[in-house]
Amino acid sequence: MKPLLPVRWPVLLALAWASLPAPPALASDAVPPAPQRTPLLLTNASFHTVSGPVVANGRMLVEGGRIVAIAGPGETLPAASSAPQVLDLGGRHVYPGFVAANTALGLVEVQSVRATVDLAESGALNPNARALAAVNADSELLPVARSNGVLAALAVPEAGRSGGIAGTSALLQMDGWTWEDMSLQGAVALHVVLPSMRLNSDLLRPPLDALADELRKATTTRLREIDDAFDAAAAYRRARAAEPGLPLDSRWQAMLPVLEGTRPLFVHAQELAQIRHALALAERHALKLVIVGGADAWRLADVLRARQVPVIIAGVHGLPLRRDDDVDARFSLAARLAAAGVQYCIARVGGAFAAAHERNLPYEAASAVAYGLPREEALKAITLYPAQILGVADRLGSLAPGRLASFVVTDGDPLETATQVQRIFIQGREVEVGNRQTRLQDKYRQKYEQLRAR
Repeated sequence: MKPLLPVRWPVLLALAWASLPAPPALASDAVPPAPQRTPLLLTNASFHTVSGPVVANGRMLVEGGRIVAIAGPGETLPAASSAPQVLDLGGRHVYPGFVAANTALGLVEVQSVRATVDLAESGALNPNARALAAVNADSELLPVARSNGVLAALAVPEAGRSGGIAGTSALLQMDGWTWEDMSLQGAVALHVVLPSMRLNSDLLRPPLDALADELRKATTTRLREIDDAFDAAAAYRRARAAEPGLPLDSRWQAMLPVLEGTRPLFVHAQELAQIRHALALAERHALKLVIVGGADAWRLADVLRARQVPVIIAGVHGLPLRRDDDVDARFSLAARLAAAGVQYCIARVGGAFAAAHERNLPYEAASAVAYGLPREEALKAITLYPAQILGVADRLGSLAPGRLASFVVTDGDPLETATQVQRIFIQGREVEVGNRQTRLQDKYRQKYEQLRAR
């Protein structure tokens, strides 16, 4: 006997599923504090300015969300506009907030839930895509990154697996009611993702050689599309200059700041051939180039230094690209670039999976220390250097008069995993240190303590 109404079961299941209560929204319950209104005087702490010497047993005056002055023992601070709130830090350490220069923070929540992922637009050429407008200010991942000192992050749009023009990134602070509140710089750079230009011949021997040919053709086609897009944008620029009344094209309009040199081009390139292609593209159109990734950047260090092309190292914790590379090639990359005089900073690998782990940024820098990078350089590589590359060193990356008062208070060296971030300040406002993960930790610690007490 055939089952009754076999075709209707999927419909009934769908209706039953639809009748279930909706899952709770994924949103942080942290309440952003109001802007700083009362001056703040921090005392009895070691201030690691990064751009200068450490001020031991010092004091720092903060007013209007910015640092007014830092003074050591016996030095005088300027007078505040009103009686300041005095905060004795009890010998703790104060560091500028870390700047994560390659993240998907705010653009992804749960990688396996498509509705919470807004990383990329469809199609290969999307220069008009803006990461800022897609940022979820209620993301639970923001407080997690913030709790370990990451107070600013570059939200980077992505292209498909075969590369393309992804769009414009935005620099965010890790606190705010909306993406407008979080925005430190709404448009930082245009991002181009180059397709891989290496094929493993050992894996593509006959009868797979036809597949190798198809992959090479696809790579060539995508590279040509990217190059043609810049040629088209340059032609559009010339046409608009000659005839301002021409209709606007949002794609080419978004590329004009890059062609005019007022906004950098960030090219995601790990391989030697990719970096060479990026250098040729930048030379042809006189672009301000930044390499993101740069696993092979040490091979072209002299060229990068001569052309003043910075490198954002996308992950120290990675495997070498080739069998014959040194096993520590990625770990020692920062030290090699520093020794060669190439401007660089340390970031993480980026992308949807890495967003939940941006709190580990200081430990990427710590691993570089173990492989030859001086400790002071490693600290700069996640504070001052990314701020310089992103064009915000006048606001972030160091403790100095005029900078935003975005800093953390720790009980030790933040590059050590045992160190705890004890207090967080963003533009002079003290922000909650806890997050969903720490609340769950506290909850289940109490649970098992109660179970043991029974």
